[in-house]
Amino acid sequence: MKKSLHPANYRPVAFQDLNNNSIFITKSTVQTSDTIKYEGQEYPLVKVHISSSSHPYFTGEEKILDIEGRVDKFKAKTELALKSKQSLMSSAAKKSKRYDKKLEINKSSKS
Repeated sequence: MKKSLHPANYRPVAFQDLNNNSIFITKSTVQTSDTIKYEGQEYPLVKVHISSSSHPYFTGEEKILDIEGRVDKFKAKTELALKSKQSLMSSAAKKSKRYDKKLEINKSSKS
């Protein structure tokens, strides 16, 4: 093996899932200022929004984990686009009817 291949600060770190507060200890080089006391020892702490202990794929549960409201934003944007489309369609239909009436009036006045 090559010498000095791994970083010098490769150490045990605690990763805490914020959905269910589960904690995993693994080696990492991640930089963090938070610490946690776990099983009698103090570890650097990294907080994560989702991990294998809370992800629906690994747990088999069907639940939506939407921390930042992305699903709600998407639904609102889609609804707004649909309303805008309906408004434009009704406006175009009204213009079409007015145009058809003008054509009829012009045809009848020429006859």
